[in-house]
Amino acid sequence: MSEVAAMQDGNPGENKYSVPLDCCGGLSNVDYSKMDVTLMREVLKYINFGDASFCIAVIAIIFNPLFWNVVARWEHRTRTLSKLFGSPSLACYCLGFIIILLNVSRSHSMTVAMRQQARWDLMERTDVCYVGVALMVLGTVLVAGSFLRLGFTGTFLGDYFGILMEEKVTCFPFNVSENPMYWGSTANYLGLALIGASPVGLLLTAIVAVVYKVAIRIEGPFTEQIYLERSQRRKLQ
Repeated sequence: MSEVAAMQDGNPGENKYSVPLDCCGGLSNVDYSKMDVTLMREVLKYINFGDASFCIAVIAIIFNPLFWNVVARWEHRTRTLSKLFGSPSLACYCLGFIIILLNVSRSHSMTVAMRQQARWDLMERTDVCYVGVALMVLGTVLVAGSFLRLGFTGTFLGDYFGILMEEKVTCFPFNVSENPMYWGSTANYLGLALIGASPVGLLLTAIVAVVYKVAIRIEGPFTEQIYLERSQRRKLQ
């Protein structure tokens, strides 16, 4: 969703030109066998990968962006939801509420997994808790700020319904992050994991970050194309 927010004028959130990594001759020449994975192994020792709550949380994390991307693209191609509900705005609001419910369900499943699995004594420190609280405050500010700047339809895939914004939002929080909704949510989950001293929470947050990164890569070019098509239509008028 936040890639949509960052792309409201049709400009991609990513850099236009990629810069090759020359350090060490490129990543292909890095010797990964010399990486220190001691901390990672320590974290994984506390995680029960066969636990049902963990599996449900992973499924929810992956399913949510997959669902809204598939449905939104289907709507963009067919306008089926707009026809069904009688207007693009109403259809967008309905999809938005479904997305909100799915995200609440995802948060609940992650919280259940954190509660049911082991805590890590090393993380049960006051300073770690304070960092967690700070991350949750930051994440909430990014998410709330993004929503207030874009409104409901701007946040929940309105451009896929033909509800396009006239110009790109560049003020806070978009002046500090191209995707404040996504990364604000990630910060919230990381903060929750630190407060709960939860190794499984750290892993689930990492999965959230990876899934969001993939979603951004998928949504960006498609959203750019939507605004490019509008620009071309205006030129022909």
